Amino acid sequence: MFDHPCSPLRTLLIAGSLLFSLGGCDMIQQKLGLEEPAAKAARLEAEGQAVGGGCRQSGRAIEDCYSIYSWLPKAAIYGGWRDMDSYMRENKLETVEPQLPPPQPPGSRKRRPPPAAEADSETSAGSNAEAATDRSSARSH
Repeated sequence: MFDHPCSPLRTLLIAGSLLFSLGGCDMIQQKLGLEEPAAKAARLEAEGQAVGGGCRQSGRAIEDCYSIYSWLPKAAIYGGWRDMDSYMRENKLETVEPQLPPPQPPGSRKRRPPPAAEADSETSAGSNAEAATDRSSARSH
């Protein structure tokens, strides 16, 4: 059928590329929304546990955690929150204040900065342009 025998290097490259491309199938399916229901439920359960623990460690109320992370199962969030609460009580750990605002839910658009912030950036951009013009005219004289 083939006139030339396949070199071992070519066979290795083909096999490696096939294995590499098939390794990302789960991620691709997840991004396309083709994830199996059981796998999705397990992933959301684990994420809810982690989020609940993080909410408790940061001192957030469980109700706040439910409303911020409304796409995650409440039972999983509560389980993580409860586990972290008992862990923190046993080890006498203090809460850690969050440094960042909570994330936006999936599918929501990011908010635009208020008009005052845009005006400040335009003002500073205009003053930077004027300063650059002043410098260039000073050099030419």
